[in-house]
Amino acid sequence: MSASINPDRLSPALRTEALEQLLTERGLVDPAVMDKFISTYENDVGPLNGAKVVAKAWTDPEYRARLLAEGTSAIKELGFAGPQGEHIVVLENTDTVHHVVTCTLCSCYPWPVLGLPPGWYKDPAYRARIVREPRAVLAEMGLTLPDDVEVKVWDSSSEVRYLVLPLRPEGTEDASEEELAGHVTRDMMVGVAR
Repeated sequence: MSASINPDRLSPALRTEALEQLLTERGLVDPAVMDKFISTYENDVGPLNGAKVVAKAWTDPEYRARLLAEGTSAIKELGFAGPQGEHIVVLENTDTVHHVVTCTLCSCYPWPVLGLPPGWYKDPAYRARIVREPRAVLAEMGLTLPDDVEVKVWDSSSEVRYLVLPLRPEGTEDASEEELAGHVTRDMMVGVAR
């Protein structure tokens, strides 16, 4: 009697690998195309694009105003557009308000400016807990906010995705856009870091 494998007991990574292998064997997926797609989103369409948007907003008040008023078109001005970026709303962190983003249904995420979503963003525990106990989750991720800072949680969907405009770091008044982009991380633009 042969033993069968219950796919529900496999990790998502193993299931994904098995599915990719099956699709490749049947000639439905070209591994080179998949590798290029993944590389593009990890390296070219990744968080560096979002960092450039943030740095531009930090140095150009007119661009910042356009970005906050109509995120999608302001982001397109810098050449960043595409699937999962059809409608992006930009949320500005301040000294008194901190924004954090999730997607409670799946993992909607603004790919053109943040690249592929990290594993923790897709994790059901993060998606559920960040809504119920945002301060606790943020603290677990290394971000403890003062009690007088209001935390607002935003739920992305297939219709709208969010990008957080973080606070500009102190002491960077003379920094160039390129230098400022080096200060910006993906986690800051999701709101789990400051």
